[in-house]
Amino acid sequence: MDEGLFDVSGPSDPPPHPGAAARVAANAPLAVRMRPQSLDEVVGQDHLLGAGSPLRRLVEGAAPASVLLYGPPGTGKTTLATLVSQAIGRRFVALSALTAGVKEVRAVIDEARRRLTRSGESTVLFIDEVHRFSRTQQDALLGAVEDRIVLLVAATTENPFFSIVSPLLSRSLVLQLHPLTDEDVRVLIRRTVEDERGLAGALGLAKEAEDHLVRLAGGDARRALTALEAAADSAAATGLAEIDLATVEATVDKAAVRYDRQGDQHYDVTSAFIKSIRGSDVDAALHYLARMIEAGEDPRFIARRLVVHASEDIGMADPTALQIAVAAQQAVQFIGMPEGRLALAQATIHLATAPKSNAVIVAIDAALSDVRSGAAGTVPAHLRDGHYAGAARLGNAKGYRYPHNVPEGVLAQQYPPDGLVGRDYYEPTSRGAERPLSERVPKLRKAIRGE
Repeated sequence: MDEGLFDVSGPSDPPPHPGAAARVAANAPLAVRMRPQSLDEVVGQDHLLGAGSPLRRLVEGAAPASVLLYGPPGTGKTTLATLVSQAIGRRFVALSALTAGVKEVRAVIDEARRRLTRSGESTVLFIDEVHRFSRTQQDALLGAVEDRIVLLVAATTENPFFSIVSPLLSRSLVLQLHPLTDEDVRVLIRRTVEDERGLAGALGLAKEAEDHLVRLAGGDARRALTALEAAADSAAATGLAEIDLATVEATVDKAAVRYDRQGDQHYDVTSAFIKSIRGSDVDAALHYLARMIEAGEDPRFIARRLVVHASEDIGMADPTALQIAVAAQQAVQFIGMPEGRLALAQATIHLATAPKSNAVIVAIDAALSDVRSGAAGTVPAHLRDGHYAGAARLGNAKGYRYPHNVPEGVLAQQYPPDGLVGRDYYEPTSRGAERPLSERVPKLRKAIRGE
């Protein structure tokens, strides 16, 4: 599987010629026609392409070194490998770890060695999905990389520090590519609409359609251009002068989600999500969760809202709700998306179907209100710290009664400051796990207050 922006040549193909793109423009996919021919055309990855950066120096033909390009699909791994080959004028050979084995790797290395010995011609070996190689297959590369018989440029979508053998890691630069931002994808789409290699200005692109293509891309340039090409073909076939939202929706069979992460829809959908959970409508809650996920909302934001809601609207009526919500938040950070949607959905279902109580937020807000109004008071002397020298002379901890010394574990003793004796903050409901507390808390207060 090609995880980069564009297709690459096969093991026996000659190195790409600078004019190759023009010759295949008539029938090649749009993503291939728009392949960057220089670093100036690469969108995104500014952190790797700055002046003097290792990748820029490599692409410009200086200080050749083997590299591992690590990043999600559609971020330019294959494109950068091709630019490296073109810049330093080396033969370019591409293998996919999905189909190649040790035999194919050794054949490429043997041919590279012969060419280097016979004519001094060097070889860039690009291996896509290198994490799928076994340890034996990766070990087969070590000698050739060490002796620079080949300049290895390997691409992986998985963390190489977990999937690549240490000797190969130590012989390579590890460069992490980031998902393209929405603005990066937008720049690429607009360029493609106007560029002679792309749509050459033959069709316009409505703003709503462009926004939808950006959302569909999810940071993947190839996905954006594939969807744009399909929509352009459909618009041309029906005689439209402009690609509109309806055409994009019909072509990719995916409706646009009216959701702006910085606008009203963000707040409206989030509000509806929380209120549906509070109202115990599990189906509506899942609907709004799906809308947020589909629109590309940050899953960490969704998880944070679930954690807050677990205490705010469920609280002690189901103490496990907070555990579930926190576990979902940690799962999202650990595994990411799209799998993280499962943990978010599980937490949403748990919280929506749980008994509800707002007693926790009412209690803490009432306590905060008293403190902010000045009702703080002095800590009773018998509760003060008595572990430092001189504490006894101040009367600290004197008269404190240890609850564990009585069979019940609860005894009469003043805990709040004088001005707050008898002030109740927490009022349990009779719902869920809070029902026993609604009976126990009044008994505890009577015992503590000696009533």
